[in-house]
Amino acid sequence: MADALTNGRLIGVVVPVGALRGTGSIGIGEFPDLVEFAKLCKKMDVGLIQILPVNDTGYESSPYSALTAFGLNPVYLRIADLAEASGYRKDLDEIGAKFDRETRFPYYKLARAKLDLLHKIFRGNIEKIEREAAFSVWLRNNEWVKAYAVFRRLKEANNEKSWKEWKAFQTVSGRDIEAIWNDSRQKYEHLFWVWLQYNLDSQFTAAANAVAEMGIILKGDLPILMNQDSCDVWAHPEYFHQNFSAGAPPDMYSLNGQNWGFPIYNWTAQANDNYAWWRARIKAAEKYYKAFRIDHVLGFFRIWATSRHYRSAVMGRFVPFAPIKKAELQELGFDESRICWITQPHIPTHEVWEAVQRQGGGSDEDVGRVFRLALERIGDEELWLFNRAARYETGIETLDIHPAGKSYLIGELSNRIFKEYDTDTYSFIWNYKKSRQYASLSVAERDVIDNLLSKKTEISEKKWESEAKKLLSVLTGDTSMFACAEDLGVQSECVPRVLKKLKIFSLKVIRWERNWKAESQPYIPYGNYPELSVCTTSVHDSTTLREWWNGEADQELFAAFNGLPCLPKNYNPGTARIFIKQAASARSLWRIFPFIDLLHLTPRWYADDPVSERINVPGTSNEFNWTWRLPAGIAEIAADAELVNAVKELNTIAAAPAYQKKSAAVKG
Repeated sequence: MADALTNGRLIGVVVPVGALRGTGSIGIGEFPDLVEFAKLCKKMDVGLIQILPVNDTGYESSPYSALTAFGLNPVYLRIADLAEASGYRKDLDEIGAKFDRETRFPYYKLARAKLDLLHKIFRGNIEKIEREAAFSVWLRNNEWVKAYAVFRRLKEANNEKSWKEWKAFQTVSGRDIEAIWNDSRQKYEHLFWVWLQYNLDSQFTAAANAVAEMGIILKGDLPILMNQDSCDVWAHPEYFHQNFSAGAPPDMYSLNGQNWGFPIYNWTAQANDNYAWWRARIKAAEKYYKAFRIDHVLGFFRIWATSRHYRSAVMGRFVPFAPIKKAELQELGFDESRICWITQPHIPTHEVWEAVQRQGGGSDEDVGRVFRLALERIGDEELWLFNRAARYETGIETLDIHPAGKSYLIGELSNRIFKEYDTDTYSFIWNYKKSRQYASLSVAERDVIDNLLSKKTEISEKKWESEAKKLLSVLTGDTSMFACAEDLGVQSECVPRVLKKLKIFSLKVIRWERNWKAESQPYIPYGNYPELSVCTTSVHDSTTLREWWNGEADQELFAAFNGLPCLPKNYNPGTARIFIKQAASARSLWRIFPFIDLLHLTPRWYADDPVSERINVPGTSNEFNWTWRLPAGIAEIAADAELVNAVKELNTIAAAPAYQKKSAAVKG
């Protein structure tokens, strides 16, 4: 890995490729627009451009839901630059007229329109394309594209359904894929997808080289996980545990945790071939990037995994995690009845009546059906256990019971301390201290449980540290790219140690950099950030700095932290300059700001509704997410001298940060 310490302090920007409005793009940013944007960045003395993932996601707008780890997204292709597109100006103008005026790009419609035109262009130039020597050479040098082309052709033939719903070829071997590829009846359908990737690679490589020639670092984003409906999971199922879904445990922002729907990795299988798949991903990224973001780096230490029997992530567990055995609980003094009590939800009779009849408006019969179809009574007690049909969320959903009953029962699934995930083997429930079982324990029993989990966590920490060192060394050991970690979330104690040892940048989002364990949860001074880190004001999953200040921030606390108690309550360019300048003074080597936050340095680019400036709202799925565009063309923004000068000023601050000046004054 490149030594980031020799590269100096710099200011960077984050922008999705699709958000760019270049002079030649149609409806959405395209790879050549990176060159025009880099010229603007050069003018502003910005030394780094970070983009979101650009892999093919089909008709799904989220860049983190890729159909392939290697193929690029056709929506970013500049069709007009293709040699074969010379006779299709009218078609291009029609697409432009339809989509260019949109304030957010309609991803599905735009992707469909561009692919339809590309199919048309390909059909009109098949023989010419097939004879092109460079095309044939590229195909030979990119073996991955065969499986991708077969997958995309089959997916299109199956009306874009998940491969798990296909009538044929759900399970394939490498030999099967090769046989399908060699089927002469499908030759040109396969070559279409190869032709797309050939041209995408050509355009992206040219843009990346141009950015590098300007002395600007292009930083990519490498999602840790793959969509279950992806070429990679389909073609290499041995690399994944598909019965689990990755996500994040509950926190203050998501009480039920996050269930992303992506399978987790089978690291044992990946180790058997020396992580060839991951090494190939890094090699592919090196063609374009000088730096890369490791998405959800915590997943390389341990991943929060939930059985696919559950929709939410509250019933997940860390993988790996030192198991809790029944024999251990018995040795600690828990007999069979007590083990049953702490490992299974116990439903009081009156709560079912309350939930279904009083709160849900159900009848006596509705209550009775819940008892008959979902529960088993414990002797003569007014307590019930889930029956076999209702032990999982998906099972409860299929029962013919009142909706209020379903909602109540699903909520009760996590009302316990442990859950059995293998014979006589348990994991802890994340919110176990809020369970009725934990509340019922004696002080001595609680201490026993807490000490047991503390011991298991300590054992697990050693495993996490060892695994992460090994896995992250694979990603960073043989590459010249700078590595930056997205390490947000519930961290284990070993995370900072491993990142520091491997010289991987950590991420510091100023609104979340606080001492959360202290009573007042004070903000951490910018001068205390690690040097090997990226400081930023917001991320693609958060509100912008403007929206955060206006609606979420503890304004008094944050203003006092910055030493500016008189900040306006309504965000304006003056506020933006104060916050961004101070963030620019952080000890972090790299200060990389979302471009929308920088646009707020001048009044010209403020949208009427701050919400419209967001890239993504986590936990929602709609046409709004991931479709943000710049408020104007790159050329028009470049003409804003006030903005250009305001951003240039950040480099002056970055070169001589305030915390260093204060340190010198103290020494003097």
